Amino acid sequence: MQKLLTRVQTANSLLCVGLDPTGDDATATQRLQEVVAQAAPYAAAFKPNLAFFLSRENGVALLQQTVRSIPKDIPVILDGKFGDIANTAEQYARFAYDIVGADGVTVNPYMGDDTIRPFARPGKLVFTLAKTSNKPQHGLQDAAMTRGGSISDWAARLAKLMDEELTEATIGLVVGASEPETVAKLRATCPDQWFLVPGIGAQGGDLSATLRAGLRADGSGLLINSSRGIWQAADAGAAARELQEEINQFRTVASPAHT
Repeated sequence: MQKLLTRVQTANSLLCVGLDPTGDDATATQRLQEVVAQAAPYAAAFKPNLAFFLSRENGVALLQQTVRSIPKDIPVILDGKFGDIANTAEQYARFAYDIVGADGVTVNPYMGDDTIRPFARPGKLVFTLAKTSNKPQHGLQDAAMTRGGSISDWAARLAKLMDEELTEATIGLVVGASEPETVAKLRATCPDQWFLVPGIGAQGGDLSATLRAGLRADGSGLLINSSRGIWQAADAGAAARELQEEINQFRTVASPAHT
């Protein structure tokens, strides 16, 4: 967590650069090197998407190579949406941390707190899915519970409880930018936790509304992810810089500390 806080401050950034490599292996390898090198000065974190690597014959090796190429002061969040329990989850954690070298992961908490605990190693970042950026016709996350609220509300409360219990790690939430009102609701439930926010750009999320809804009073607490917007840009560095500056512009407006 200290690594993230230090990086946010030194880079003056809440930008998370998603790495979803497309194209053949040679093209993807070259583009990964370009995006990491060009976007690194503006990134608070990088988020390689595990599926885009595992779909390749050399996927694990390419993932390891990519993580090693990221400057050591920038956190790496492995987006695997891991969701198993017991010794299976322990093996996933070993893969993410010991084999890949990630600083954090994304986890699907559907099977309960046992899916989170193996990843909550000292100093690690665990982002549990609460409200994702997709818009399914029949959304499980929006299903109402008899005790009140929705399943996404339950997921947020679980993450908050786990963050309070597992003090050696940091438990945050994945909260999509597609519904700013949900971002605001979950921020009210979890006022102190970090949110990893996909959905800006290609998925149509409203950046300003998301920042207004989710920023903490200190002007932080959100990692705004951009994947395709930077990967597909002719100049990944310019695209990253532009989004970083746009985020910072809204931070001064949205944060109560500056109003």
